[in-house]
Amino acid sequence: MSGLDSSKALTGIPAALRTPLVDEFNKLVRHYREGRWEPAELNGGKLCEIVYSILRGHVDNKFPSRPSKPKNMVDACRAFENETAFPRSVRFQIPKMLISLYEVRNNRNVGHVGADVDPNHMDASVVLSITQWIMAELVRLFHTVSTEEATEIVNSLVDRTIPLLWKFGDKVRILDPNMSAKDKSLALIYGSIGPQDVRFIVDSIEYSNITQFKIKVLKPMHKSKLIEYDKKNESVSISPLGTAYVEKNILQSYTIA
Repeated sequence: MSGLDSSKALTGIPAALRTPLVDEFNKLVRHYREGRWEPAELNGGKLCEIVYSILRGHVDNKFPSRPSKPKNMVDACRAFENETAFPRSVRFQIPKMLISLYEVRNNRNVGHVGADVDPNHMDASVVLSITQWIMAELVRLFHTVSTEEATEIVNSLVDRTIPLLWKFGDKVRILDPNMSAKDKSLALIYGSIGPQDVRFIVDSIEYSNITQFKIKVLKPMHKSKLIEYDKKNESVSISPLGTAYVEKNILQSYTIA
């Protein structure tokens, strides 16, 4: 991650705002993965208020002690346009994204009863994409890193908590003993941050023979582009195809009721 510790990615923002920001972002991601469209969109609305508070504190050079909601979010966001000493991201781009998020929260049958459109996958996908961009932009603004580095950091901030994984201490177990080694491995890598050591995967899914695991599980998944198996470093990373496979074929069977 280009030498930047993801745990310190937002330390330029006071903890009173940074903690609820990351918590709300993680809640949004979890609700989206579990197919809970309405809670995901509501999280997007709450995140708007936190980001607004961060921008306001940044511009005023005095961060508030807690997030707050302006009386009129649209007008409050447009007011940033007058802060000519700050970059366009602070003046225009992030505020306009916040206005869009707030519009979904208020006028797409999320914030109140009586709107025309029910919460759905498409709306929640828009909310997730915008919030990921905003998180990456905040990291870039407060740490002067590239867009690519910021995106990597945001990915590492995501708490991939899924019901199928039981984490205790430095160990992880897959709670479905009947699942194939392939699916166990993909679920484990998906629910972890960054590349995973082969021996850790073998231990976690309780596969009996590491050599056979490489031959029968890793190599076929690598060939089908579900993972990238780095033989030199003995590590495994999940690909976009692997992520899509987990979300379509595994997580749907383990959503929280």
